[in-house]
Amino acid sequence: MTYFKKTLGLVAAALMLVAGPAAAAGKADTLYLFSWSQYMDPALIKAFEKRYDVDVVQNYYESMPEMFAKLQAGGAQQYDVIVPSNYYVPRLIDTGLIQALDKSKLGHLDNIAERFADPAYDSHNSYTVPYQWGDTGIAYNTDKLPDAPDSWAILFDPAINSDYPFALATDAQVVFGAACAWLGKPYDCTGRDAWKAAAREVLATKARDNFAAFNDGTPVLRQLARGNVAAGMTFNGDFTYYKSENPEAFKNIEFVVPKEGTELWVDVMAIPAKAPHPDLAHKFIDFLLEAKNGAQLSNHTYYASPNAAARPYLDDALTHPPAQPTPEQMKALHYIPSLSGDDLQFVQQLWTEVQSR
Repeated sequence: MTYFKKTLGLVAAALMLVAGPAAAAGKADTLYLFSWSQYMDPALIKAFEKRYDVDVVQNYYESMPEMFAKLQAGGAQQYDVIVPSNYYVPRLIDTGLIQALDKSKLGHLDNIAERFADPAYDSHNSYTVPYQWGDTGIAYNTDKLPDAPDSWAILFDPAINSDYPFALATDAQVVFGAACAWLGKPYDCTGRDAWKAAAREVLATKARDNFAAFNDGTPVLRQLARGNVAAGMTFNGDFTYYKSENPEAFKNIEFVVPKEGTELWVDVMAIPAKAPHPDLAHKFIDFLLEAKNGAQLSNHTYYASPNAAARPYLDDALTHPPAQPTPEQMKALHYIPSLSGDDLQFVQQLWTEVQSR
């Protein structure tokens, strides 16, 4: 879900795509991993290769629609493990693109934290195992907005910010969810009336003189560091990473979880329906479920671990906000509903109209 993992390492991603599944065709001891770029610690790949005397070939995608299209076009027969986001899981199950897990091959399944052990998007983790998780919030400049509340008001209320440039995200459901929450509805709102109301609120917000752009998490953080915007939507892990890497540039930038409600996202591991090496795929998933390996993954990505056993081994930055929300903040987090058919088409059409006006 993080834009950091989607946008960095594109050159490496392109090179790995050239050396895709065909590069090691016929080699039984090869795992084909299909994931976001910059979302795996290379040291973990090497450790898995050494333990099982195998090779791992990584291919990358930059969006969920891209991943879905590639699976439909034959990727379900090429890749062994994929890492989709939670709201795509029901679509993958309904279209038969992923297979049910053989839990007898996952000895560390009990390490999953209780919150992620029976998620709404995949009952009893029948098809997926959580990989990383985080939330969507607002990063803002405390010098320009010193009295900003922990609220979507930072973006939607001109009484809070009528002077300084701000940005909204590019994902329709993320932005409509924020608008719904600001309007007093649930963040995970559904129904055409709710979506229309959200679209009208976003249009009104877009019409303000200080609206800068629809932009994603990492660009927004860079713009904040340069002073080009004063506030924008981003992800807690991206913020934690950038603030730790460049504390001077981010000394006056803070991250808040809007009290009205916001997105809880989970990226998961799944096995495509016709994966060439399903046994090896189960070994890889179970490998990442081990406590120290789960911690090493999060220490690399700067995102929270859904692995309860990993917590004693996490870096300090990952044990408190913003990387690890407080219990009170957790109450405000909601999964984005998984849409399909007419509902999905309706939201996409609304979003196209919002962006084009």
